Formats: sequence, structure tokens, C-alpha cells
Amino acid sequence: MTTVSNSNIRRLERAVTQAANKLEAAKNGEMWPLTGSEKRQVITALAGGSYKVVRGKSTANADRKIERLTKSIEGRLSAELTALQTEHGKAVTKAAGDKAAKKASGFSWW
Repeated sequence: MTTVSNSNIRRLERAVTQAANKLEAAKNGEMWPLTGSEKRQVITALAGGSYKVVRGKSTANADRKIERLTKSIEGRLSAELTALQTEHGKAVTKAAGDKAAKKASGFSWW
């Protein structure tokens, strides 16, 4: 039986906070939480839209592509956040169970 240490719980809390910050940044249109591939796709779509604007043509396809990319990115980050929150919840529950079992066993330091 393995015990969950407080440092592991704190590590998970930091990871959850960081994932939430990444999701919020992605919703605000910031590029830093994106992977290299996602950044490349967004820049390509923006360049394609810019080219269409310069030529005086419709940017509808580029707009749709950016919307799809945005939804995909937000979905990935949301799934990552949910997974981390679930793992954190399990760790907290396990730590509480371990602590309760330790108290129930009558173990004391004095």
C-alpha cells in the first residue's frame, strides 16, 4: 500500500493551476500555451487570411480554420485540466483515507 505525500498533492495543485492558466490564456487568444504544431497551424491560417485580405477576397475559409483550431486547442487544454483535477481529487481522497486508517489503528506518538 503506497501513501500519498503532501508534496505530491502540492505538485498536482500547481499543475492544476498551471493548466487552468493555460486554458484561460488560450481563450484570450494568447499563443504561449500552444504546442509547436498548434502555433504553426494558427500562423498558417492567419497568413492565408492576410493574403486573401490583400487580394480583396473573402477570408471565410481562414476564419473557419482558426475557429476550428481554437475549439481544438481549448478542448485539449480542458481535457488536460479535467484529468489533472481528477488525479488531484484521487490523491486527496487517498491521503485522507490513509490518515483515517492510521488514526483508527490506534497509532499514536505519545
